[in-house]
Amino acid sequence: MPTKRNTPDFILLIVTLTLLTVGLIMVYSASAVWADYKFEDSFFFAKRQMLFAGVGIVAMFFIMNVNYWTWRTFAKMIIIICFVMLVLVLVPGVGNVRNGSRSWIGVGAFSIQPSEFMKLAMIVFLAKYLSERQKVITSFKKGLVPSLGLVFLAFGMIMLQPDLGTGTVMVGTSVVMIFVSGARIAHFAALGLIGVAGFVGLVISAPYRMERITSFLDPWSDPLGSGFQMIQSLFAIGPGGLFGLGLGESRQKFFYLPEPQTDFIFAILAEELGFIGGSFVLLLFALLLWRGIRISLGAPDLFGSFLAVGIIAMIAIQVMINVGVVTGLMPVTGITLPFLSYGGSSLTLMLMAVGVLLNISRYARY
Repeated sequence: MPTKRNTPDFILLIVTLTLLTVGLIMVYSASAVWADYKFEDSFFFAKRQMLFAGVGIVAMFFIMNVNYWTWRTFAKMIIIICFVMLVLVLVPGVGNVRNGSRSWIGVGAFSIQPSEFMKLAMIVFLAKYLSERQKVITSFKKGLVPSLGLVFLAFGMIMLQPDLGTGTVMVGTSVVMIFVSGARIAHFAALGLIGVAGFVGLVISAPYRMERITSFLDPWSDPLGSGFQMIQSLFAIGPGGLFGLGLGESRQKFFYLPEPQTDFIFAILAEELGFIGGSFVLLLFALLLWRGIRISLGAPDLFGSFLAVGIIAMIAIQVMINVGVVTGLMPVTGITLPFLSYGGSSLTLMLMAVGVLLNISRYARY
């Protein structure tokens, strides 16, 4: 267990808090009209997001001071608890249904999304597993199959909700970690073909997923149905131009883009702050990823290195998918934009993950 501690990565901390601040501002701006109409309180979503941010910041600073090897010790317990939560969320009366998915467990006036926490639990467990099995990771049976078997078990349980977006992020993150740990490319190529076939099967098996694919290819084929969100998102981004319409001046948030404070918040940001504002946010994410990669390369052991890689991969994959969806480059998947989108579980999880990353930076050798 590493013992020598330095100061945490200051740039990573500042970038995270800056993204969080931008997110709080944009959640209010994007949700004010809808919140005032539905709850007669324009600050309804903003106040809740500030509460989530406060809890997340406390968790981040606490975890930042907990030796990251602690998570290695409790990795099995953490993932078992998350599996139990994935089972509980499927139980009628325990799990809450929203937009056709049974993905939330009610806790008083709030709710938690177990699949979000499974992403971080899987990262912790795989970091431990891969760091301990370096000698067999190139073996298909002894290295690759056991690790991917656990990943796809979790993916299957998440798909029972169903939540393809979160499951895709978890699988993508896990694949990056396994690849970086030294697994053979040939094995990945073979599994990749199977994965593509499985993904196609999942899309074909659910009509609404097929509609999302077809609407992505030609949203104007069903402008009032499956293509509605994508078209309205592009209508938001286009008028933004270089400098935007001005903070708070979005037109699409007036009931054109459904619940713009969640998955499509980047569209409202681009509409109000323009290409400059959108590029600034993407630059912040690039800085965050750079610091994360640097921390991974400087980590004192394989567990810390794989843990940092997993966290960075999770954030990067979510950003790429979310921005890709919002700009019409990918089908609609329901993935939040880290630190910016409204949502307690997602925001808290991301801040906790950064807390782990900050702790690894305290032991990293730059």
